[in-house]
Amino acid sequence: MKIDKYEFPDDLYYDNEHNWARVEGDIVVQGLDDLGQDLAGELVYVEVPRTGRKVEQGKPFMSMESGKWVGRVKAVVSGELVEANEEIEWEATLVNTSPYEDGWLVKIKADDLGELDNLMRPSDPKFAEFIAAEREKYGK
Repeated sequence: MKIDKYEFPDDLYYDNEHNWARVEGDIVVQGLDDLGQDLAGELVYVEVPRTGRKVEQGKPFMSMESGKWVGRVKAVVSGELVEANEEIEWEATLVNTSPYEDGWLVKIKADDLGELDNLMRPSDPKFAEFIAAEREKYGK
């Protein structure tokens, strides 16, 4: 789904922190959505978390920064971090240029895929309302 100039692939789940989640079996790939990367500006650093640690849905587990922003990234689901995108440690702008492909952040082996019900889908009317409110709030 395209909302103005921002892409939100229909097969993904989204939280209200501009993270997306793609389900691949019992693995959830997480990244920063198109609007989120635009709001952050050009990223200069992404903290790549160590694998093997447990994360909890809605709790911060890594950070990223641009010239105008430093932010904590919250997990979209609870589980074990099984892979982190090492490429973004050296080329943080991949999150800006390819937020849904090359710029993914981490892969989490989900404890309970039912937690995805706490996230939004592009087909959900409240998702469009959320994006409209965010665009108004930040002048995007």
